[in-house]
Amino acid sequence: MLQDKALRHTAAGVPGEGKRPHAARPFLFISDLHLNESIPRTVEAFEHFVRVTADQADSVFILGDLFEYWIGDDMLADPFVARMTALLRTLAERGVALYVMHGNRDFLLGKRFMKAAGAIWLPDPIAITAFGTRIALAHGDALCTDDRGYQLFRRFARARPMQWLFLAWPYRWRRALAERMRTASEAGRARPPLPRYDVTARGVAALFRHSRAATIIHGHTHRPAQHLEPGGTRWVLPDWDLDHGEARGGYLRIDSEGFRALPLD
Repeated sequence: MLQDKALRHTAAGVPGEGKRPHAARPFLFISDLHLNESIPRTVEAFEHFVRVTADQADSVFILGDLFEYWIGDDMLADPFVARMTALLRTLAERGVALYVMHGNRDFLLGKRFMKAAGAIWLPDPIAITAFGTRIALAHGDALCTDDRGYQLFRRFARARPMQWLFLAWPYRWRRALAERMRTASEAGRARPPLPRYDVTARGVAALFRHSRAATIIHGHTHRPAQHLEPGGTRWVLPDWDLDHGEARGGYLRIDSEGFRALPLD
């Protein structure tokens, strides 16, 4: 079910709860960082984004796949994960609101992580109002309606009983399965992407209709662009990878002057 959230221009915390408005501060949107220890340049770019780029923002929105995978909040004991989580928490400590949406790789991010990171969880999809504009936010995988096999897996994996069963496994079993799936995914990246892995006109039109928004922002496809659709404007966020081939990355900034897709500093 699509939910609504009216975001006033506020500092960190639940929007509108006694916070002093900062109307001039921008909202920043990122997704698909796939953070892990094997991509040090990408991690360094993310650290710079949090410490420098986002410092004057009102809010930062991470629309899924922050981590390469997430097998349960017991991952917080991992030193790398703990470092990234502590870094994220500095946003709230500096008065920058942090919103995190599940992706297809990290949909098991739970309450312990959100609390440790000082983050507010966003359902997928959700409609917000920012700078007078109604915007639908999504990770993007649910819009790939032609990939029927994945959509079936998505429904199965997001079912609460299935998640409980998976989280009951020993940590080493969960990690071994995640690593095998990661290896298979890396092998698949070498092949040209098939059309069925992209969002469909049907999926996009449905989100415009149900959200009553004139703008959609999503990630997942790793095909950054601004699309003019029959229902409005659709922004696709870039994935981040500064460690393999040509560097990729960037973010979307929204402020009183409108929408701007910007490269990493």
